[in-house]
Amino acid sequence: MNKHEFSVIGQPLPKIDAWAKVTGETRYADDLVLPRMAHARLLRSPHAHARIAAIDTSRAAALPGVYAVITGADLPPVKFGILPVSQDEEALCREKVRMVGDAVAAVAALDEETAERACELVEVTYEPLPALMSIEESLAHPEVRIHEYGDGPNVHKSVALQFGDVEAAFAAADLVREDVFFYEGNTHLPLEQHAAVAHWGPDDKLTLWSSTQTPHYVHRLLAKILAVPAAHVRVIAAPVGGGFGGKLDPFAHEIAACQLSRLCGRPVKIALTREEVFYVHRGRHPVLMWLKTGFTRAGDITGSHLRTWLDGGAYGSYGVASTFYTGAINPVTYKMPVYKFEGARIFTNKPPCGPKRGHGTPQPRFALECQIDRAAEQLGLDPADLRRRIVAEPYTKTANHLTVTTIGLGECLDRVVEASGWREKWRGWNAPPRGRGPVRRGVGIACSSYMTGAGSAVYWNNMPHSGVVLRADRGGGVAILCGATDIGQGSDSILAYLPAEVLGIDPKDVRVHPADTDLTPVDLGSYSSRVTLMCGVAAIQAATRLREVLFQAVAAKLEVDPSRLVARDRKVGVPDDWDRALTFAQAVELGEAMHGVLAFAGSYAPPKRAGKYKGGGVGPSPCYSYSACVVELSVDEDTGMVELHDVWLAHDVGRALNPLLVEGQVEGSVYMGIGEALMEEQVFRKHVHKTPSMLEYKSPTTLETPAIHTILVETDDPEGPFGAKEAGQGPLLPVMPAIANAIYDAVGVRIDEVPITSEKVLRALDLKRQGKPARVGPEKLPLFTFKTPLVVESAFGQPADAITRRPFA
Repeated sequence: MNKHEFSVIGQPLPKIDAWAKVTGETRYADDLVLPRMAHARLLRSPHAHARIAAIDTSRAAALPGVYAVITGADLPPVKFGILPVSQDEEALCREKVRMVGDAVAAVAALDEETAERACELVEVTYEPLPALMSIEESLAHPEVRIHEYGDGPNVHKSVALQFGDVEAAFAAADLVREDVFFYEGNTHLPLEQHAAVAHWGPDDKLTLWSSTQTPHYVHRLLAKILAVPAAHVRVIAAPVGGGFGGKLDPFAHEIAACQLSRLCGRPVKIALTREEVFYVHRGRHPVLMWLKTGFTRAGDITGSHLRTWLDGGAYGSYGVASTFYTGAINPVTYKMPVYKFEGARIFTNKPPCGPKRGHGTPQPRFALECQIDRAAEQLGLDPADLRRRIVAEPYTKTANHLTVTTIGLGECLDRVVEASGWREKWRGWNAPPRGRGPVRRGVGIACSSYMTGAGSAVYWNNMPHSGVVLRADRGGGVAILCGATDIGQGSDSILAYLPAEVLGIDPKDVRVHPADTDLTPVDLGSYSSRVTLMCGVAAIQAATRLREVLFQAVAAKLEVDPSRLVARDRKVGVPDDWDRALTFAQAVELGEAMHGVLAFAGSYAPPKRAGKYKGGGVGPSPCYSYSACVVELSVDEDTGMVELHDVWLAHDVGRALNPLLVEGQVEGSVYMGIGEALMEEQVFRKHVHKTPSMLEYKSPTTLETPAIHTILVETDDPEGPFGAKEAGQGPLLPVMPAIANAIYDAVGVRIDEVPITSEKVLRALDLKRQGKPARVGPEKLPLFTFKTPLVVESAFGQPADAITRRPFA
């Protein structure tokens, strides 16, 4: 379908839930109130690592207004985790706590204040154990085991893969660089805290309303943890006030609310405090990285070897996937014929890390883009030109067997270079500084790529990853039921736009019913930028099936061939005889009279493109998005303060189904990237979170947010709905390295870790004045031996697997 033939797609329409949100009508999980509802609180451990010797709940249970008190002994002794390979969590710890904030007891009471007082009356006897608060400490003390499983003492996962002869690749290079980088952990910071309401009904069936990104996985795990038939469990994802990956796991408060409701015979609500959200976390992994890359004089990459050490925190979460992701996506952006990756995730006694926006990829992207800048300087090349030269080829395979479809990165680079005035502002590596007095201006550039949906489910199966049911009613309306969760990215709106386009009606005629495990088909959740593509394809399939039936019925009425009909302007008819066109409602009546109830399903499963090696299932995606970013900033050499002026970001979105929403996603990514680059860090002092509040945990405000210039590049990918690719995570990735590279352009110092604070800039400037290397970053690597790598033949440059454009129109 030509873009000029669209009526809904490509239009800057408001989100379908915008009115309810701006008027305050949207009811989030904490807004829900059920008759006789109790309120609950969790008692959390003050110790980072300790055995639980005894728990006495008698005083708490005796407090007036308390309905029920539970500990781990009141739940089935079943451990759980989002990934089948990391079943290491307990809703309420029974024998041991592994971090400050681990839940050990829960209380349901008349109100939150009573529940809080009752928690204070629970007496827990702890036997403290040594707390391991860093990668180095955990590796240095194998006798102190945080968990009894993994790939070694305190080693959750160790990965080693090699594609081609990396040593030969380095030998063929004119320049080989080795650099070390560190990316500090940070947290999601959603405005809405985690909350859940559970109701164990008199029919012995459970309903849970939760602020969750994965209602299907929560449903599966509740049945397992609570030992009830899955058919008797219903999970409804309430509207989510921000997630960014922080609400993907099943959590202790969801499980505790269900068990408390079961015991006290009342609905039970648990809403976490802001401090609890910081301890629940599941945010960005702190990652230490060593990167060795070979370059020719012209700037081509001959091969690359990446090592990553992840501080995983106390539990598995998505950590195995995160470990793979720190290496899997790196070869997708540039031509990289040979690649070796080694990664290890280490357990520590800190809150567990997991999938924050970009999931495992911002850290290695920071390392690679900063290293490419260094290589460009040594080779005397313009860093924009070097990147433009080595952009990956479309419709090929990467060294690690990932299939690439469309690539708009070349155009993205061209557009940001032109829009930013790069050629005038970046004047060469030895150019005199720009600016007046101590304030120097600089520009930096970086690129990235990201997947559009994971090619594998969390648990292996051959079923669809997403499904919808679409039903037309006699009034001319359409209802669409889908298990996806809208976390602010606008997926509910996409589910209205796509059927409206196919059926020729207005999006307001489509009513979206999302994320209810009793009513909607399974969708695996809002993660890995999968929803628009997977749910979108399913929605188009269902709408196309409905349209075919309507065309048959209308064709019989108008005595024409169905192929002559079109659907537009809420009518169905022949374009050359539009006066005889029937209204959409009339078409539905005819269709129902001919075929019965008009309800049609659509489903989607990604193409099977996993590499034929162990670990090859992490990284494949139906298609990949691409971004290029230029940042202009100034640095005050007296204070080390960094001020951003402009950010230009071009994003290959495949096709912008709604450019207004895509621009919002890009701008949100830039905003989050600025925070991660300059100020955000989830760090601990003496086992306790240093900044467990939004007052102390610094993130950008409107004052720190510069002008953001968004450029959308359309490549019309054959895998996506009407050609669309992801927009929610990829644009984040180049922002941090672009800022670091711009700081170097401004004042000639390299900050090889984030956040880049004024103190670090001043320290590097002082080293520069002393004639020492003007660099601040990690100086040493952990003593760790990776396993012998699995050596696989590089697939670089091979033609992509067969790709067939889907018949959407």
